[in-house]
Amino acid sequence: EIGPTFPAPTPARPVAEHIPLNILYEDDDLIVLDKQAGLVTHPAPGNETGTLVNALLGHCGEGFEGIGGEKRPGIVHRLDKDTSGLMVVAKTAMVHNALSEAFAARDIDRAYLALAWGLLPAEGEFDGNIGRDKRDRKRMAVVGSGGKVALTRFKLIEPYQAAVSLIECRLATGRTHQIRVHLSNAGHPLLGDPVYLRRIPAAARGLSQDAKEGALDFPRQALHATRLGFIHPRTKKQLSFETAPPQDFQALKKRLIG
Repeated sequence: EIGPTFPAPTPARPVAEHIPLNILYEDDDLIVLDKQAGLVTHPAPGNETGTLVNALLGHCGEGFEGIGGEKRPGIVHRLDKDTSGLMVVAKTAMVHNALSEAFAARDIDRAYLALAWGLLPAEGEFDGNIGRDKRDRKRMAVVGSGGKVALTRFKLIEPYQAAVSLIECRLATGRTHQIRVHLSNAGHPLLGDPVYLRRIPAAARGLSQDAKEGALDFPRQALHATRLGFIHPRTKKQLSFETAPPQDFQALKKRLIG
């Protein structure tokens, strides 16, 4: 008779791994990087290795451990696995605390580019408290009671065939999946969103065949953290960064233009 089997114990601390990172700025206090889509920010059940934290430990060495907790050293804010774009990571406890306070106070300049289904107005905002979806714990939702206050402002950059909108989003709050939830709740889910896009949108009928195929086959949410600006906690200098979306996002835009 074979006894019960138990999974191998996972390390209490993340292990250092050599994973390529696109670092835009680095000094003794912090790192600014352009995270690739597909990279999980910090270890969690099911993703104990291959994360941004593992990569940062491999890049920075042992001195990086212990900043901000063993499981997520240096992480001040996170991007969803399949969201690309700009992140700042602390290398010292002082900077970690200062940046965490700046994010909490919304003293950070952040903007995202997103491709959403449907034609949005020139500008506007979405509000509505966000909490766990009672029917699906892996999803967030706009909830009628409870949840956390959330506000997303947007402006239209370019419409494509009156069926898809390229928008810039700015967060007045920072809730889990905020942009994805607010847009989906408003009837404008992000292209490719595996969680909040549940059916083929009616707007897809307005696209040419090639554009429709590209939009419906896009394998991740079309969301990129394009701008990040903040005051350096130690030097007090303003740092500002901007990056273009990755190649898959750019290629999709070209197909949408038709």
